[in-house]
Formats: sequence, structure tokens, C-alpha cells
Amino acid sequence: MSGAARGKYGGPTRRAARTRAVEILYEAAQRGDDATTLLAGRIGSVDVDAIGDYTITLVEGVTEHLAHIDELLAEHAQGWTVDRMPPVDAAVLRIGVYELLWRHDVPDPVAIDEAVGIAKELSTDDSPRFVNGVLGRIGSIADRLRAVL
Repeated sequence: MSGAARGKYGGPTRRAARTRAVEILYEAAQRGDDATTLLAGRIGSVDVDAIGDYTITLVEGVTEHLAHIDELLAEHAQGWTVDRMPPVDAAVLRIGVYELLWRHDVPDPVAIDEAVGIAKELSTDDSPRFVNGVLGRIGSIADRLRAVL
């Protein structure tokens, strides 16, 4: 990720961190590997650009809550199972749900908007609308979901 956008403190922007997390989750899914194992192999490797703290937080958070996240996605992605979703969309949605429910420093509209933006960059023409719809449905009940976590 050389040339990645930098935040005001010199680290990668949160958008860049989210994009990197999507890439790691996607690669792990394609390889059939655990994302945190793949991440651990990348941290400190001289062959890849440095991985920022927020990327690590996202990958570890999604992995920790994966079963619950996938359950919510299956319930709210009308007519789709997570296994049938394009893998990039699944990775984007997983990060979006994690930020909606477990990252209290990220406002719900920001979590959704960032996920839609990454879907525009990395996935199909239909993906932004799909991601917006699924996360919008989950976002509309996020307060109730957070109350029982």
C-alpha cells in the first residue's frame, strides 16, 4: 500500500485502513485461511507495507465476531447467503457491521458511507447499492442490537 493516504498523525487514513482490512479478509477467504493468522504473517514482514493499527483492529474484530456478523448478514441480505455473496462484498459488509455494532467511535452513517465507498472502489457496479441496503437495514436496528451484545 505504498502511497496510501495519510492521516493527520502520519498513519494511514481510516479509509486506507478499511481498504487494507477488506483486502486481508478477502485474501483469507479465498485461501481458506484464518484472517488473523494471515494478518500475523504480514505484520512486520519486509515484503509488504506496514499494516496500521486500525487495520489490525478491524481484522481482529471481524474475526472475533464473525459468527454473529455472518448471522446478521444472512438475516438482512434479502435473498442472499454470505457464501453466495461476491467475496469482496462479504468482506466490506463484515467490516461495516463490525463498525456499526462494536466501534463506538464510528458514527453509524460514517460506517455505512465508508463501506459503500470501498464497494465502489473494489467491487461491481451493483455492489454499492447492495452494501448500502444491507447495512442500512442493520443500521436501522443497530441500537437494539448493541443493547444485547
